[in-house]
Order: sequence, then C-alpha cells, then structure tokens
Amino acid sequence: MGDRVKRNNRHSGKPREESGTTGDARRDRWRKHRIARRAEFVEAALSALAAHGPELGMDDVAAAAGVTKPVLYRHFEDKADLFLALGQRGTEMLLERLIPAINTELAPLPRIRMAIDAFFGLIEEHPNLYRLLARRSFADKTIDADVVAEDKEIIATALTALFGDYMRTFSMDSGAAEPWAYGLVGMVQNTGEWWLERRSMSRDAIVEYLTQLIWAAIDGLTRQQGVTLDPNLPLEENKVVQLSAQRERTESTDAS
Repeated sequence: MGDRVKRNNRHSGKPREESGTTGDARRDRWRKHRIARRAEFVEAALSALAAHGPELGMDDVAAAAGVTKPVLYRHFEDKADLFLALGQRGTEMLLERLIPAINTELAPLPRIRMAIDAFFGLIEEHPNLYRLLARRSFADKTIDADVVAEDKEIIATALTALFGDYMRTFSMDSGAAEPWAYGLVGMVQNTGEWWLERRSMSRDAIVEYLTQLIWAAIDGLTRQQGVTLDPNLPLEENKVVQLSAQRERTESTDAS
C-alpha cells in the first residue's frame, strides 16, 4: 500500500487471506489465526488510543498489544492500514448500537431518544477514536479516507429509506425524505462534535434536547400535511432499517 489510501480500500481493509477458504485445512487454520490476531491488534489499538490520544504511534499500539513493531507490521501493511481497520471497527460498533435502536418497536419519541443515545454513548466511551477518524491522520500520516463522512452517508441513506416508507404510508410527499435524513444526521453529528469538546452538559441532557428538537420538527411537518402522531404510542406499522456493519447495502422493509 502506498503513502495514500483510496476510500474504497476501507471496505477491503481486511487482509487478502480473509477471503474464502483455500481447501487446504492447514492454510485455512493459519488464515483464521491471522484474522483473529489482527482483530486482537485492533482492540489493542483502541486501548492505546484511550491511553495516548489521537497522537499515538505504532510503538504505542505494539506496546499495548505486547508485541514488537515488526510483529505488528506482519498484520498491517502500514499505519494507513491500521487506521482503516480502526475505522471499520468504529463503524461496526456504531451500527451494532444504532440499528437496534432505530428498529425498536417503541413509540416515536423513545425510539428517537434511543437512536441518539446510541451515537452519544459511543463517542462518550471512545472519544479519541472519533477524534482520530475525524481528523483523518494517524501518527503524522494523512489518510485519504474520510471515515466519519462515509458513516454519515451510510446512515443518512438508511434513514432516507425509512422516512420514505413512513411518508408514503401517511400519503405524504416522500421527496422530502432525503433532505430530512441528511439534515438530521448532520445536526446530530455536529452537535456530537461540539459536545465532545465542550462537555458543558451531561450526555442525558444533550440527548434529551436533541430528541425534543427532532420530534418537534417531525410533528410540525406532519401536522402541516394533516397527519397527527402521538409521540408516546407505537405506530401501527413498524418500518425497519436493514444495514450490515460491512455496509453491503441498505434498505427499508415492513417488519410485518
């Protein structure tokens, strides 16, 4: 891998030996071992991030993993490769929390609250991971991959499908689904970055403020179309998002 990493390399950030089986039992066992070791090193990098902040280097990661740098480089081509693996792990953690929250069959208001809290919970627990990915550099090396922007686009695309389904159910113009989705995701992300640096209020407080603001916008817009929703009653049709951590595709379907 060269000094610059293309965006689509993030989607293929796993080593080549991960793809499929070879038919050779010994080689397959070695492949699985390397996958497991690589995952262990990513977790060690997360620990090093928590201890040293976004300025950490490969020495810090190796020390956290209890290995030498040459061992680390057997599993990652360079710093950029490790950065991309950290980005992939961050995406997995976000979607593991966010998608169940979005898909819960609760009433609209608690459903919104859970989804927002999932995001704020992750950046509160892993603030340095978010800072590292947002600044797009690792150990003084610029990375040509905007992980945060990619996550934003993937989530907004999923919400566009979700909003569109609901709007069609209520005979509303679904053309507004995409700008609503991108506006909502951008607002939550920008507020999250502000909160992460300022910490001028509790996580519960900022989640509640955003929940009320988002619901007020949805309620106002739906009422303009003659649709009145009770924020504390589950909707008759529960639309869900199907979105994998590997970002293969997104779609919205009926849960029934």
